[in-house]
Amino acid sequence: MFKKIVLGMIAIMIMAASIPVMAAEKIVKIDGSSTVYPITEAVAEEFQKAKRASVKVTVGISGTGGGFKKFCRGETDISDASRPILKKEMDVCKEHGIEYVELPVAYDGLAVMVNPKNTWVKSMTVADLKKMWEPAAQGKITKWNQVRSEWPDVPLKLYGAGVDSGTYDYFTEAIVGKAKSSRGDFTSSEDDNVLVQGIAGDKNALGFFGLAYYEENRDKLKLVPVINPKTGKEVLPSEQTVMDGTYQPLSRPIFIYVSKKSLDKSEVKEFVEFYLKNAAKLVKQVKYVPLPEKAYKLAEARFSKRKIGTLFGGEAEVGVKIEDLLKREGL
Repeated sequence: MFKKIVLGMIAIMIMAASIPVMAAEKIVKIDGSSTVYPITEAVAEEFQKAKRASVKVTVGISGTGGGFKKFCRGETDISDASRPILKKEMDVCKEHGIEYVELPVAYDGLAVMVNPKNTWVKSMTVADLKKMWEPAAQGKITKWNQVRSEWPDVPLKLYGAGVDSGTYDYFTEAIVGKAKSSRGDFTSSEDDNVLVQGIAGDKNALGFFGLAYYEENRDKLKLVPVINPKTGKEVLPSEQTVMDGTYQPLSRPIFIYVSKKSLDKSEVKEFVEFYLKNAAKLVKQVKYVPLPEKAYKLAEARFSKRKIGTLFGGEAEVGVKIEDLLKREGL
């Protein structure tokens, strides 16, 4: 009996040894900006089709700031960012030994919107927007006529991007003059669909978020022209005005950051190469503004050379055009 048991165990061990070991699942982990999310998600879908499901790409939305927290702790391979990395985030990455390649992937314009039933707003200045959004406005600027006397004596309801988002950082830097500085009594969300519903459901509402989300919901919202501070002209955000730099100060490049350590994994390297090769087509497909061809060549060159670090100084910059980045790179 004992002999039979021993022989049976040996047989089982031989069979187990003959079964091929399953390869570890290949995963590319991405998190960050809700603004960049539609682009990265579109790239991820196409990449996974091309790879026939041999690689899994996960894309989260915790905002630019939230994404950098995970990225700088080494929890993700790639971070979506709707603004350049800040000094404090650079310090955290350095502390954890995370080096990164910064890659611009598209342009975005921040749209300012009101409810379609709003008949009084024809355009806005940066000063109008600052008067609404600056910290001093909290609890004081609560009606439209407190912004401009010719506007009606009705409540002013504000909606904006979540405070962990790069969109919020950029808007406050461009309009108020200091990133993350604004009144706190507004409806904020990392989910732009929540903001769409809020503005669409309230005649007295005003809000801001990325232009692509406006394009998806243009039947529910009314776009507001912003007066360019340099030219004095009313400008609506569009592919043309974002690309040519006339929609200021609310146009910006958006990015992905790739961990150098993660590039040791073939699936991450291949995903980023696929991203840059297909970005122009997919960016336009999800209603963002593609960079000039030369800018994608810049990104490909940075990636192939594994150029570590940022083209920015760790501070928020307003009104940066891709030509500026090309000059910094010496191209």
